[in-house]
Amino acid sequence: MNSVSVRQTRPEDIPALIALQSEVYPDIPAWSKRKLAEQLDVFPQGQIVAETEDGLVGCASSLIVLWDDWAESHSWKEITGAGTFDNHNPDGKTLYGAEVFVDPRLQGKGVGHLLYEGRRSLCRAMNLKRIIACGRLPGYDRYADEMSAEFYAQKVVWGDLIDPVLSFQIKEGFSYCGVIENYIPEDTESRGYASLIVWLNPDYDPSNPTIIPEEIAL
Repeated sequence: MNSVSVRQTRPEDIPALIALQSEVYPDIPAWSKRKLAEQLDVFPQGQIVAETEDGLVGCASSLIVLWDDWAESHSWKEITGAGTFDNHNPDGKTLYGAEVFVDPRLQGKGVGHLLYEGRRSLCRAMNLKRIIACGRLPGYDRYADEMSAEFYAQKVVWGDLIDPVLSFQIKEGFSYCGVIENYIPEDTESRGYASLIVWLNPDYDPSNPTIIPEEIAL
């Protein structure tokens, strides 16, 4: 595999991102050009891509939220403003991971790790308290007739089952916090469920404000 680097997303990346997202999620509608442009307008620092000399191979998008507004329950559509990131709030302390996807041909090759490292760099640079995300549970469909989504996720945390997303997130240092129902209702592999996960920024300084530099080194 060619060398992979991570950088901030640019407007000219939008067509390639739509094509890649359509390949990763053939059964879920890809973002529109308008919504991707809105994400860049609202919070350009929070949108990153992975690329090789052959082109884009991954993406991670995020926004800042006041977590207390969303902690009890939410759907992907609600918290992301249906993908527009209208709910981005620079007064928040939580970097919310809205999306991560990797070229299917390169999954398991370290691209996802680099994107997660990029997110952690954003969190540190902006003095945010944590990263929170809701991850799909694509392995759950196989076990849905045998156990609840929460018990499935617990068995993944215990190491008794392997889930393509949650197992990776645990390996990346995230802590499992529970399951959210109807997070992405059209996600049939996950039966609409998602695991709520968190990573706490060890460098967070509550005595200093959140800062959003124009450029953030990744």
